[in-house]
Amino acid sequence: MEFNNYHHDSISISSEIALLFPDLVIGWLEAEIRNNEKNPELWNLLTKRCQEIHDSMDEESIRRVEAISNGKKAYRHIGKDPNRYRLSAEALMRRAAKGKGLYSISSAVDTLNLVSLTTGITIGGFDAHKVDGYIELGIGSPCEDFIAIGRGPLNVEKLPVYRDQSGAIGNPTSDSERTQITIVTSQVLMLITGFFGGKGLDQALEQLKSLLTTYCECKYCKTGFIGNI
Repeated sequence: MEFNNYHHDSISISSEIALLFPDLVIGWLEAEIRNNEKNPELWNLLTKRCQEIHDSMDEESIRRVEAISNGKKAYRHIGKDPNRYRLSAEALMRRAAKGKGLYSISSAVDTLNLVSLTTGITIGGFDAHKVDGYIELGIGSPCEDFIAIGRGPLNVEKLPVYRDQSGAIGNPTSDSERTQITIVTSQVLMLITGFFGGKGLDQALEQLKSLLTTYCECKYCKTGFIGNI
């Protein structure tokens, strides 16, 4: 896969997390979109994928999905219980396996969720206009403020955390309310964390780009990697 730019001047990896994960790679996507409410065709794809998971997977098989297994391993390595603070992709797949419906926020979020349900890869999604300056991936601190979408205050101590200049904006368990994608979002930033290398990240970025082009009228999209590629 060819990228326009392998690096991003406004995103970096802190030394504290780089020392723990020397092969860490961040996959990023920036796109200008026209977001919209639930798209019937996209929703049908999501519903079909949820049914496939319900028919073929259980909690144990979900845990064995490579991206989920690696994420849980990374949490343990930092010192966080991955069964108490589940990766968002794992939480989505467990919900589908139990036959529980998903919530449609907008087509941009549905796109992100579909790729996570297909690959098991957790993806952070942000309204780029709400992000304050450059972003760094680090490790959450005690008592660090974080209001998670749909769940309120979240203890991010010892979680991998993306921060902008105003504080934490996301982690593999949840994104922040402050920078969340809404129906009026016109520019998105999506981030994928490969703790043990970049395997599968390029395919996930390609899927995101294709779906955003089809369902969110994306006319500009740029992707790339940060870290040891």
